[in-house]
Amino acid sequence: MSNAQLKKEIIAYSKRIGIDKIGFASADPFVTLKMRLKTQQDLGYQSGFEKGTLEERTEPDHLLPEAKTIIAIALAYPSKLKNAPRSKSGERRGLFCRASWGEDYHHILRRKLGELEKFIAERNPDEKCLSMVDTGELSDRAVAERAGIGWSGKNCSIITPEFGSYVYLGEMITTLDLPADTPLEDQCGTCNKCIEACPTDALIQGGQLDSNKCIAFLTQTKDFLPEKYREKIGNRLYGCDTCQVVCPENKGKNINNHPEMEPDPEVVKPLLEPLLTISNREFKQRFGSISGSWRGKKPIQRNAIIALAHFKEKSALPALFEVLKNDPRPVIRGTAAWSIGRIGGLETEKELKVAKERENDKEVLQEIEKSLETMKYE
Repeated sequence: MSNAQLKKEIIAYSKRIGIDKIGFASADPFVTLKMRLKTQQDLGYQSGFEKGTLEERTEPDHLLPEAKTIIAIALAYPSKLKNAPRSKSGERRGLFCRASWGEDYHHILRRKLGELEKFIAERNPDEKCLSMVDTGELSDRAVAERAGIGWSGKNCSIITPEFGSYVYLGEMITTLDLPADTPLEDQCGTCNKCIEACPTDALIQGGQLDSNKCIAFLTQTKDFLPEKYREKIGNRLYGCDTCQVVCPENKGKNINNHPEMEPDPEVVKPLLEPLLTISNREFKQRFGSISGSWRGKKPIQRNAIIALAHFKEKSALPALFEVLKNDPRPVIRGTAAWSIGRIGGLETEKELKVAKERENDKEVLQEIEKSLETMKYE
């Protein structure tokens, strides 16, 4: 079988197993990407979640010797939440971003790539393959761009003509020498809507992101959130969709090809107050199957506390007082102190002063003192 014929068979098989889009790229080094990543590194724009050295991230043969081709895949995910529960006074809700709806996409894409690997191995048992999804060394976006899946948008997402940027990406490095596809031309043009809409100005310019300012990154951190970003978070518990929602290429795009990606409204838009005291077991049972749970419950709880301040939810004050008094984690106590101060009310001053007397952690004390200084009494 010729390599061109094998490529056709792989494409046909990918459609049969539910892969929405597939592309093929050479495994040559990503020279331009390497320079861009070095610049990001020098400017301090990296998140710290990146894996591997610059060479491993840009030279596929460092990961798989004799690599010749990279097969890129994309699966489209839904953008509309059906039967979404209302967030109202006394029952405020947070929100997980669309990329955390349904089953964890890492598992879904790995299954698809595993099926592709098996299909290839049955026809070419001597060839080697190495698959990765998101947490691998290679840049999913750079591979997808080279493979013609879509163009790299100013919002730092791959934008496909068919599905917009609402796609999950994965790739497989292989020693097979398959014909490469042609990259798509950039179609963002003069549009800057994503850059203008970014809540924290994390998009420095088209295609350049300061990860440390990005809400999607900030919601995943475990330490105190810098105060200047707390009000920007709103009711986001995990991730941020702003730069995708405003993108004209995403208008009207809502794909429901994969039942396992369909969101449970009560999971992705949960009540905030119960999150403050959720146990590890309860958290795992309820949220463990979605990608937004990967950092554990602490960031989600901290973000829920910030969200209650965003809503100025006075009915949550008793629960926040309990957190400030009894939670063993300084980040959670300190964030609760900040939230209490932002919500305000006559009863809060007494609670904060009592907390100040018993508190030993320096950072928590700073949060209490700032809240007492800036507290509103209406």
